[in-house]
Amino acid sequence: MVSVTAPAELPLAGAWSPGDGAGVTLAFEAEDLCRAAARVREPAHVVRESPAGRVGVAFGGELVCRSATGPRLLPLIGTLPPLYPEWLGDRSFGEVHRVRFPYVAGEMANGIATTTLVIAMARAGMLGFFGAAGLSPERVEGAVATLQAEVGERGAWGVNLIHAPMEGDLEDRVADVLIRRGVRTVSASAFLGLTPAVVRCSAEGLRTDPSGRIVRGRQLFVKLSRPEVAARFLSPAPADLLSTLVERGLLSRDQAALAAHVPVAEDITVEADSAGHTDGRPLSALLPSILVLRNELSARHRYPRPIRVGAAGGLGTPGALAAAFALGAAYVLTGSINQAALESGLSDAGKAMLREADLADVAMAPAADMFELGARVQVLKRGTLFAARAVKLHDAYLRYESLESLPADVRSRLETEVLRATVDEAWETTARFWRERDPREVEKALADPRHRMALTFRSYLGLSSKWAIAGDARQDDYQIWCGPAMGAFNRWVKGSFLSDPGQRGVVPMALNLLEGAAAITRAQQLRSFGAPIPAEAFDYRPRPLV
Repeated sequence: MVSVTAPAELPLAGAWSPGDGAGVTLAFEAEDLCRAAARVREPAHVVRESPAGRVGVAFGGELVCRSATGPRLLPLIGTLPPLYPEWLGDRSFGEVHRVRFPYVAGEMANGIATTTLVIAMARAGMLGFFGAAGLSPERVEGAVATLQAEVGERGAWGVNLIHAPMEGDLEDRVADVLIRRGVRTVSASAFLGLTPAVVRCSAEGLRTDPSGRIVRGRQLFVKLSRPEVAARFLSPAPADLLSTLVERGLLSRDQAALAAHVPVAEDITVEADSAGHTDGRPLSALLPSILVLRNELSARHRYPRPIRVGAAGGLGTPGALAAAFALGAAYVLTGSINQAALESGLSDAGKAMLREADLADVAMAPAADMFELGARVQVLKRGTLFAARAVKLHDAYLRYESLESLPADVRSRLETEVLRATVDEAWETTARFWRERDPREVEKALADPRHRMALTFRSYLGLSSKWAIAGDARQDDYQIWCGPAMGAFNRWVKGSFLSDPGQRGVVPMALNLLEGAAAITRAQQLRSFGAPIPAEAFDYRPRPLV
């Protein structure tokens, strides 16, 4: 049993001497301690003015044994080594993914996470995912070609594979593109379980090296927010699913055999309250639970290498990143705040709306890709009526069986307030879209009035995000995915160079978040050694960084 006792006087580790005084700094006053906490790349010595004096921080000088004597010696409580933003996460993250920083720019859908954004991240030693969700396989292939030409093997980059339960074989077709084009890193999102497409992305390319070690041809990330979903991705793929892929000629027997010995994904992104699809769970509750599950399943399956668990959702300030790393996150992933970056595919009008967002300026709305299932996404509420209008459509879908059964007053309100067209005109526009994308959906809709109603209503949800990307005049219908992190980010950057839209590049944003997380982490380390670090040291503000 561990004895829990009150702390004694701070123990001494030795003594500190200013030596010849060159380059020495001593900090005991509040303002000096704030500056000391920001000097993360230097060894910091926590010292006392005297055996019973004030605790402060020293830089430079030299350490001597406890028994040394001299008028200029100060008792040493402890020494902290340099702390770099690169070291905040799991070191294996950088080694496996060939990046400098444990930081990911997530895959904002419909190409909002553009190839330009992904390229900027790669050139800065970070990982970005192209937002392939909502795009045709042909658009995805064009983006892959651009990334291969601009970055290739010189940097890290990836592409999103989103679960598409309402669109037949779309998921498989995008997986075909990613595998055929040799995309090395894929982020799977919105999955509630394993599908042939995501297992294929995980297992295709598995082989052994000369030492017998299993080598992946492709690294699979997965974003999730439920332990039961995490368990499926932390386990080897089911034998029946692997057998089906072998029978279809999509995996070799050797690849299927190797897949039985590795987890489906080795990078698990735990997504807390976030923009887009979200279960709204707090990171402080969700991440530790998944970390424990990871440990249990790793031990059960005796995996030979670590599985990394990262954090996403609500990460819009240095303090949020520092908290995620302190909880044990191997890496952090930012999402909706990157929509406000220069490289984002969102329109200038949409970015301007995001810059005005505060913490409570968000709402939940039906998701276009899982409308019939009742899934919801978190969106911007300030400056747009999208959420309220989308809810009206979903309520009508739940209450009525077809477009024809809509009561006259309900039909009229939907036509004038939401669709801005008659129901018949809205269906014709919807049908033209699906005849090009997947004619089978039109055939199904003509045979099933309820499906026709779902497609018609979903068209508003799908178009609303495209209007926000294009900067359409229908600004009060913009669907902009947004979580509380955007409001926190806006409060953090207010009055700094990042408040200027022309300065808000995705890389300066990331570097400042990481630098601030390191400074806050160091401030807490110094505080835990007994230094009276002021509250101001935990309020890192953006600044131009090289």
